[in-house]
Amino acid sequence: MAEEQEKTEEKAIEQETEEVSETTEEKPKKIKKVVRRRKTKKESENPLTVAIRLTVESGKVGYGSRKGVRALLTGQTKLVVLAQNAPAELSEDVEKFGKLSEIPVVPFPGTSIELGSICGKPFPVLVLAIYEEGVSPILEFGGKEKKKKK
Repeated sequence: MAEEQEKTEEKAIEQETEEVSETTEEKPKKIKKVVRRRKTKKESENPLTVAIRLTVESGKVGYGSRKGVRALLTGQTKLVVLAQNAPAELSEDVEKFGKLSEIPVVPFPGTSIELGSICGKPFPVLVLAIYEEGVSPILEFGGKEKKKKK
């Protein structure tokens, strides 16, 4: 009887290993999918964020308030993007210099941290000066802003 029990146990173990080997054979057949970065609700809704990302990737830009104000004063930039949470003094200066040099200033509807992450930088960006737009339609946003003010 003990021999019969051992044989039945061996058969059961063999059946289990067959089942396990069948399931392991199926696993390598799976195809990995490409993992894409999830877009936040603000990124997917706002076309300005898409334009900024394209500009950063394909054009020439400068980050920071000093570079932005300097570019406005010298007239080197085509457009300036200003974060929503910029200090009042800085935003007044940027808007004033933008009007004097006739360079459009586009307000970004997010914080400086969001603007930095859209630009692909690990730091906050208050002012984004755009020297060359590349393949991006970002200058259209500057044109709209100018038309609204006049």
